[in-house]
Amino acid sequence: MYLAIVFLPALGALIAGLGGWLIGHRASEVITTAFLFIAAALSCYVFYDVAFLHHGGIVHIATWIHSGSFNVDWTLRVDTLTAVMLVVVTVVSSLVHLYSFGYMADDPARWRFFSYLSLFTFAMLALVTSNNFLQMFFGWEGVGLASYLLIGFWYTKPEACAAAIKAFVVNRVGDFGFALGIFGVWYVFGTLNFSTVFAAAPHMADKTFVFAGHSVDIMTTLCLLLFVGAMGKSAQFLLHVWLPDAMEGPTPVSALIHAATMVTAGVFLVCRCSPMFEQAPFALSVVTFIGATTAFFAATIGLFQNDIKRVIAYSTCSQLGYMFAAAGVSAYGNAIFHLFTHAFFKALLFLSAGSVIHAVHHEQDMRKMGGLAKRIPFTWATMLIGNLALTGFGIPFLGIGTSGFYSKDGIINATFGATTPMASYAFWMTLIAAGLTSFYSWRQFLMTFHGRYRGLDHDHGAEGHGSDHAGHHAPRLEDIHESPLTMLIPLGVLAIGAAFAGWYFDYSFVGQGAQSFWNGAIAYVSGHGGPVSLPAWEEVAPFVLTVAGFAVAWFYYILHPERPAQMAAKRGMLYLFLYNKWYFDELYDFIFVRPTFWIARTLWKVGDGEIIDGVGPDGVAARVMDATRGVVKMQSGYVYHYAFAMLIGVVGLVAWFMVGGVH
Repeated sequence: MYLAIVFLPALGALIAGLGGWLIGHRASEVITTAFLFIAAALSCYVFYDVAFLHHGGIVHIATWIHSGSFNVDWTLRVDTLTAVMLVVVTVVSSLVHLYSFGYMADDPARWRFFSYLSLFTFAMLALVTSNNFLQMFFGWEGVGLASYLLIGFWYTKPEACAAAIKAFVVNRVGDFGFALGIFGVWYVFGTLNFSTVFAAAPHMADKTFVFAGHSVDIMTTLCLLLFVGAMGKSAQFLLHVWLPDAMEGPTPVSALIHAATMVTAGVFLVCRCSPMFEQAPFALSVVTFIGATTAFFAATIGLFQNDIKRVIAYSTCSQLGYMFAAAGVSAYGNAIFHLFTHAFFKALLFLSAGSVIHAVHHEQDMRKMGGLAKRIPFTWATMLIGNLALTGFGIPFLGIGTSGFYSKDGIINATFGATTPMASYAFWMTLIAAGLTSFYSWRQFLMTFHGRYRGLDHDHGAEGHGSDHAGHHAPRLEDIHESPLTMLIPLGVLAIGAAFAGWYFDYSFVGQGAQSFWNGAIAYVSGHGGPVSLPAWEEVAPFVLTVAGFAVAWFYYILHPERPAQMAAKRGMLYLFLYNKWYFDELYDFIFVRPTFWIARTLWKVGDGEIIDGVGPDGVAARVMDATRGVVKMQSGYVYHYAFAMLIGVVGLVAWFMVGGVH
């Protein structure tokens, strides 16, 4: 059963990828999607069997590497953490496959698209079922490869190719740190097996070794290196720049990358390695700081974005920050709980956005939308549920709300109750981010579905400096219609999860049943899931900020829709700073990209062209050719020329002997 879950997507990827041109588009779609639904059904059973009946264990597949003392087997680690991730990955992926039936219906390379989707899913399943660091690295890099293929799926589009390369390069930075961490684990523990490393980790607390010429704490160094890998894969502050550009891929790809798979791999890594991080308090403080900073930072950028998918992308970046903030204060259960609920409502938001984009003829600029609620009511309803879950809407004290209310407010509570050095910083950053999230989420919702339809306006009727996706012919409002059933069914299923998953699983993930539920899969630290009793102001603060964010969005985009455009026209410093994403792309272009291109051009033109080619092939060859051309001229074919040359030679010899005779 476990093997079927992991390898059915791989089999589907092979069938569609190698034989798709032969069996056709429809067969490729059906086969890959059927395999994913089978894997999803099996994963749900495994979740019940492992998390609640406490079965599972280690499943040996094959011997992988045996070289001297270095032994690595391919085994599956099936515990509660694995079971949770199996459900998240396979359920979301299967729904994305089904959704793609309608969304990609007109694409001429559908078999290749479905092959890439299944390959992506297999790599993620290999990652979350790994029982050692090397096996995890295999899945880690497989996810990176598949994401590159999916982001750049429309390879004739220059923006898509650039985005794919950007994602690949930025992730290599994080993966370099991850690889160093794995090397360090082998050097210190002599094994890469999780169970052995985690059991030995407490004995390495406060011990040092030499790294980069300095004596440093072992566990702190290893955990920080592993966290660098998590930062890259989960698009955390400083290594976040690839994530928004990934929106150049098809919308189903955005849902798969941002909801359940690639970006959550970093959170999974930290929680899987929680026994190690518990021995490195400074590393946990760094995790808390980066996570809380990302939650706030990404939320500020989302305030003024106009591309419907980019707004959701920055919300993903921000929500991942929440998860890392929770892990940083040892609330690992809260981190995975938010990962679990986030998968439902973020996939729902992305696929709902795809339904909107499909309805308005592939337009993504919200300034060309408005008034769509009456034309696509089902999409309106599902996006409403997704927004309520994202903003964490719920009623304080009564404990009634959407999934995000249980998981996100649980993280805010956990940071409030924690006593670690960065906990207070994390509390205020996540609390402020909750208000910002509410504003940009409802701004997106109101601009898209309410007010008047602006699709035929020449001036876009709103703020900003032009569309990121120009060239589309906006349809008339009466021509806009709901998406096909294959796209709406996944929305309905995800809407149920976004509405009720938090309420149903709160007790198990972070409530009184948490210790039994996790059963040792993560480091369960008593009292780090949030205090038992909270002051009233802390419980009500997220609710107040959420309502305030909605009120501000309603004021500007429903009551006074002309004001945002007026404010944007002033081009204020703060507006430009946030609209241009804190100028990180420009900063990295100045620090890294331009110097790299300058060095490359210098090595090409000067080093290779002038020095190597100039002195080497071009220089020597040119001189030989020059000498050859001179010698050739001497071969005139006239006898008197040759006789004259012989006479000159004789005179030269005589002169040499005469001069030599003097001495």
